[in-house]
Amino acid sequence: MNETRILSEELWREPHLRIALVTETYSPEINGVAMTLERMVGGLIARGHRVQLIRPRQGRTDDARHDDGFDEVLAHGWKVPRYEGLLFGLPARSLLSRSWSRQRPDLVHVATEGPLGWSAVSAAARLRIPVTSDFHTNFDHYSGHYGLGWLRQPVGAYLRRFHNRTARTFVPTKAMAHALQERGYRRLFVVARGVDTALFRPAARSIELRREWGVGDDDPVVLSVGRLAAEKNLWLTVRAFRAIAERRPTARMVFVGDGPLRAALAAQAPDAIFAGVRTGEELAAHYASADVFLFPSLTETFGNVTLEALASGLAVVAYDCAAAAELVRDGDNGLLADAGDETGFVMQAVRAAGDAQLRARLAGSARALACEQDWEAVNDRFAAELVTVWCEATGATPTTSPSAITSRDG
Repeated sequence: MNETRILSEELWREPHLRIALVTETYSPEINGVAMTLERMVGGLIARGHRVQLIRPRQGRTDDARHDDGFDEVLAHGWKVPRYEGLLFGLPARSLLSRSWSRQRPDLVHVATEGPLGWSAVSAAARLRIPVTSDFHTNFDHYSGHYGLGWLRQPVGAYLRRFHNRTARTFVPTKAMAHALQERGYRRLFVVARGVDTALFRPAARSIELRREWGVGDDDPVVLSVGRLAAEKNLWLTVRAFRAIAERRPTARMVFVGDGPLRAALAAQAPDAIFAGVRTGEELAAHYASADVFLFPSLTETFGNVTLEALASGLAVVAYDCAAAAELVRDGDNGLLADAGDETGFVMQAVRAAGDAQLRARLAGSARALACEQDWEAVNDRFAAELVTVWCEATGATPTTSPSAITSRDG
């Protein structure tokens, strides 16, 4: 919310909306969805919109924040079973209806699909407030990783119904839009993700950190960043590193993040470094001080860590899906394997770790690509489409003041 921006004269002419944004996760929680939403909220405020954020209370000492253009409403939440550290919001239709009847938002944006999100869609529909949604997470794909594969079809049906109740569903890639369209989703709109290239940069490389890891200048460091959870396919990361270590015994594996699989991964990779959760400059240094980034997940809708690794100048090895499918050109700015081809993934990881010249060439192209993924352009596109949805719902034009619509409608 501290994003600054010089607004163009044309942008100032756009209507400034009151936007209620509903989410089950937000900063200071650490995950890709929370980070993305914080960036987008900051972008909306920088463009003159007011944001009311509705989220679950994250702890007993958690207090609602109120800043210029930003207000929070804290709802009740519950821990996600078998997924420590994450919450889902409890149903809150009455709370939302009362709040929005007292101070009506121009538009409701629902970022997550839990009970709180469903309540928000229902309350907005009853009050005839236009509502949009985000598709951030393949929850139906997660079920198989937690012994609940039988839930995949009903969860998929719920998600489709949820999003089809909204005027737009925002997705991060064209491939995801195509896949969801084939599954019966309607009114999809692509808004990509950006990366902070001032934070994630090759210059953050730390000789001191590499010494802590016990590696020399020429020893390859293999990095994984993200939640240590079953849906991230981290067993393949361990398998790939073992193949690398057979050829390069001085290589080192570093995991950044935490989660329910930490103990099991440590048992399988006893020589790996588990750095825990890192943020800000510490996270940037961990990225830049590595050499190869492995990302074998098949459940991502995007995968922000892929873009962060590219910005940090790493040789990225990933499956040809999600962000990697849109951003990585195999052999040019990273290395790809066909989705699900574990042998191919391991071969690409071994190739990257064993060839310093290849890594250097990939790193330069990776950084150049990341510098094109500007958060400002992403936030412009997102904010403009919210205005379009409001205009469609109210019959307004992009230069109409929301207060004028409110007065006209009584």
